[in-house]
Amino acid sequence: MVIDPTGKRAGRGAYICADPPCWEAALKGRLEHALKTTLTPDEREMLRMYAAGLPKTTDAPAKSDA
Repeated sequence: MVIDPTGKRAGRGAYICADPPCWEAALKGRLEHALKTTLTPDEREMLRMYAAGLPKTTDAPAKSDA
């Protein structure tokens, strides 16, 4: 399993947006279904660590000083 932010590597892949809630859903089983495989505990931990490093998003719109 390799994380490919460019989406250009050969082989089976699955797109997961950069929002932490997307990664949470993916790690609950959607990713395994999309890839037609079972994640090992090591792969799951690697993906959790990657997701933990993603920037946090907020639901509130950005404030404008204008």
